[in-house]
Amino acid sequence: MNQKPVKITALSVEELAQLLSQAGRKAISEQDVLAIAEAAGIVRQGSMINLIEYTAFLAREVAGGAD
Repeated sequence: MNQKPVKITALSVEELAQLLSQAGRKAISEQDVLAIAEAAGIVRQGSMINLIEYTAFLAREVAGGAD
């Protein structure tokens, strides 16, 4: 079992979609992940996404956009 370590501060769209799909046991597409990350303004150079920023954005959205 030789798994690549996960760097939660720099995940590709593909890696994040796969991670979220596995964690939630529901398929999440790369297109959905990218659309959310772009709406949040958190897509970094090389199309990398920080999982912490991604999660914080979703939490704000669920809370009604409150900061």
